[in-house]
Amino acid sequence: MQISNIPFGTTDWLKIERTEHLGESGVAYWRTQHFGDLRVRMVEYSAGYLADHWCSKGHILLCLEGELHTELEDGRTFTLTAGMSYQVADQAEPHRSATALGAKLFIVD
Repeated sequence: MQISNIPFGTTDWLKIERTEHLGESGVAYWRTQHFGDLRVRMVEYSAGYLADHWCSKGHILLCLEGELHTELEDGRTFTLTAGMSYQVADQAEPHRSATALGAKLFIVD
């Protein structure tokens, strides 16, 4: 990947409008910025959140707070806590997120 045509800038995430996305259970709140083809998000999952779909989009994801459980469609599971990250390519391994306690994430895709 090459990042191009994006001038230096800063983002105050608290000033970005928050959108609500319901899961199978719980809710996700996204604050989203677009930089060319890149989507960058600050995402908060409520306690008890479970995604309502299997995602095939590639991401680089950093867990900032809480605990995130990621299940791959093949049955493998991974737990991220604050300071941990994962990366997955587009169309590589369908995955979905869940959290019992809630989580705050920084995601680039």
